[in-house]
Amino acid sequence: MPTSSERGLVLLTGARQTGKTTIAHARYSDLRYVNLDAPENREAVRATPTASWATTFGSAVFDEAQKEPILFDKIKYAYDGGTVDFSLLLGSSQILLLKRIRESLAGRIRMREIWPLSMSELAAGPGAAEAEPPLLDRLLGPESPDQVLRNTPAALTDQAEASSRAAEAHLLAFGGMPALGPLDEDRRWEWLRDYERSYLERDLGDLARLDDLGPFKTFQRLAALRSGSLLNYSALAREAGLAVDTARRYLEYLRLSYQVFLLQPYTNNLTSAVVKTPKLYWTDVGLLRSLTRRRGEADGALFETMVAAETIKWLRTARRDAECRFYRTRSGMEVDLLIENEHGLLGIEIKSAARIGGSDLRGLRQLAEAAGKAWRGGLVVYRGAAVRRIDDRLWAVPSRRLFTAASA
Repeated sequence: MPTSSERGLVLLTGARQTGKTTIAHARYSDLRYVNLDAPENREAVRATPTASWATTFGSAVFDEAQKEPILFDKIKYAYDGGTVDFSLLLGSSQILLLKRIRESLAGRIRMREIWPLSMSELAAGPGAAEAEPPLLDRLLGPESPDQVLRNTPAALTDQAEASSRAAEAHLLAFGGMPALGPLDEDRRWEWLRDYERSYLERDLGDLARLDDLGPFKTFQRLAALRSGSLLNYSALAREAGLAVDTARRYLEYLRLSYQVFLLQPYTNNLTSAVVKTPKLYWTDVGLLRSLTRRRGEADGALFETMVAAETIKWLRTARRDAECRFYRTRSGMEVDLLIENEHGLLGIEIKSAARIGGSDLRGLRQLAEAAGKAWRGGLVVYRGAAVRRIDDRLWAVPSRRLFTAASA
């Protein structure tokens, strides 16, 4: 993130309640803060002559920027004229923000996404200045994954082990929304239920003017129940009692408001005919649990959702030049995650168990053989205790180790 003394325009976006405003207040406390949720602030923006923008607002933070379209034109005028050197725009409605930027600020603004807290941030604790990059980051670097893991301790010290276990347990139970940290269990569930309502009233209200929220709420819950599954619009639409085109539009609303993400298939035909349908994942396990009313021990679907979401969150937060996909053939061979970057392919199989069996390795071994020189290595991410080598370029890595600091 640039400082307010640098020349530039910055967009900070992400799901509601992920900490965008907190970050803005902490990092840009020297700037005027304007919340466009307030009607009088929207009126002030509209009423301010463009030529007077620099003297009226100057370099400032504009929260819920998508709520006042004329804001973007006035900032563009002041920035291009050199009378304003910096502005920070915040918002959670991605589709409206990006539309305004394409229309007015294309080529002038840098975008940063804020996600729910990651496992490494939870393990570092609320007093940490900044969490260290997780082990996953090193595995995507120029050093081979095999070499990285050979130099990684099999087990952690007692304190590091306790913090990583606690972070993973919190993430699997309640997700990563920052506001949940100081609350007790009952209040956490209450907060998550309130979030459901505020999302429907505010974010969805920005995205779509729906007269009846009932069909969307039904669709939202049915989509949550399918986290980790291949996306089938026809089946979702049929069960929700919607037209297929409506189901597509509703899912796009969820994606653009950071509630879900779609994991695309790896379509290079390395073995046999591949599945070309994306998989649907919820971004936050806590919100997923709240929508589906699933409490208690995390099952395989919740664990897979957590691992996939942590991977995507890190790649997007760190702005890594890498594609994360999954691989599945029509004959049944599957690898849950396949990360491709300039160094090659890293395969990840996700197993919600403390032990690994021979069948857990089959997909990685077949894909390694098919990929040839592009293959960098494979991981079985599991809930066991130790980082351990299985065989040539194939390792078992506990999930809490993959997503917390490599130096722990």
